Amino acid sequence: MSHLWSPNIRALTPYIPGEQPRERVVKLNTNENPYPPAPGVGDALRNFAIDHLRLYPDPTSSALRQVLADTYRATPEQVFVGNGSDEVLAFAFQAFFQHGLPLDAPDITYSFYPVYAKLYGVELRTHPLTEQWEVDLEALGADKSRSGIIFANPNAPTGHAHSLEAITALLERVTDRVVLIDEAYVDFGATSAVTLIERFPNLLVTGTFSKSRSLAGLRLGYALGSSELIEGLKRVKDSFNSFPVDSLASAAGIAALEDPQHFQACCDRVITTRERTRQRLEALGFEVLPSKANFLLARHPRHEGAQLFIGLRERGILVRHFNTAELNEFLRISIGTDDEMDSLMEALEVLCT
Repeated sequence: MSHLWSPNIRALTPYIPGEQPRERVVKLNTNENPYPPAPGVGDALRNFAIDHLRLYPDPTSSALRQVLADTYRATPEQVFVGNGSDEVLAFAFQAFFQHGLPLDAPDITYSFYPVYAKLYGVELRTHPLTEQWEVDLEALGADKSRSGIIFANPNAPTGHAHSLEAITALLERVTDRVVLIDEAYVDFGATSAVTLIERFPNLLVTGTFSKSRSLAGLRLGYALGSSELIEGLKRVKDSFNSFPVDSLASAAGIAALEDPQHFQACCDRVITTRERTRQRLEALGFEVLPSKANFLLARHPRHEGAQLFIGLRERGILVRHFNTAELNEFLRISIGTDDEMDSLMEALEVLCT
C-alpha cells in the first residue's frame, strides 16, 4: 500500500469481479448471456466507417438515447447512457446520495454498492433480507433521514424480484428522495419499473446491455427517470468525461435494440433453461432460491459450498462462491446453454453422491 495514495483510496476495498479464465472451461460464474447478440450487431460493426474513429463520438449519444426512449416509451430527455451500468451507478452516487445522510440498501445485494459508498463518502445503512431471502422494502423506506434508497430488482445474488405493485407502494411512501432500482436482470422474468417514471419523479431505473442484450464486452448501460434526475447525471458526466459512450458501442447498442424478436427469444431460452436446472438441482437435494434473473443461488445441506466450488473447478466448471458469512454455503450459478448446464449437473451428481 503506497504512501503516495490519497487516504480514502488506502481505505477502499475494491470490487472483485468474477474470474475471467484464459483456459477453456464451462463458464457459469459471471452472469453473461450464453447466446450471441442480435445478428444486426455484427452487421453494424462490419459496416462501421473506420474513418469515423478519428472523430470524437456524439457527446450526447442522441441516436442511442432516441432508440432507448422508443424502446421504453419514454422521451430522450428521460434517458441517460454510460459505459456499462456500473458507470451510471457511480454517477448516481455522486449526483444524488452525497447529502451527508445515510443511504438505505439491502445487506445482501450487488457488492459494488458498498464500494461506491466508500469511494464517495456515503454512509451505507444496510437492512437484512427477509426470512424468505427477499429485499425488505418496508425497512428500506421506513426512516426519512436518508439520502435515498438503492436496491437491485431482481436482487443480486439472490434472484428474487418484487412485483410492480410492491414497488409502487414503496414509491408512494417515499417521495422526498431518490429511489434507484438497478434492473440489470429484469428481462429474465421480472417486471420493469420504467413505466412508473412519469408518475414518480424521484425514481431512477438503471439497466445494462451486458445481460439480456449479450453485449458485456462493449460496456453499455443506461438510466431512465425524470428529466430532472437525468440532468443531474449529465452534470456529473460532463464534469468527469463528456464523451462516455464510443461510436462503436452506440452502433452496436442501437442494432441490439432494433431486434426485439432476437432479444425475446434469447431471454425465453435462458428462462426455460433456468427452470429446468432448478428442478434438477432440487432433485439432487439442493435448496434453490426462487430466481427471476439469469442465475440461481443454491446450497446443499450435506456439502459445503467452498468444497463444491473447488470440485467443480477441478472439473473445468466455474461458478461463483462468495466467501461471506451469509453466503458461504451457497453457489451462484449463471445460466448457460443446455449443454453447459448438462455438464454442470453431471459434475454435481458425482460430487453430491
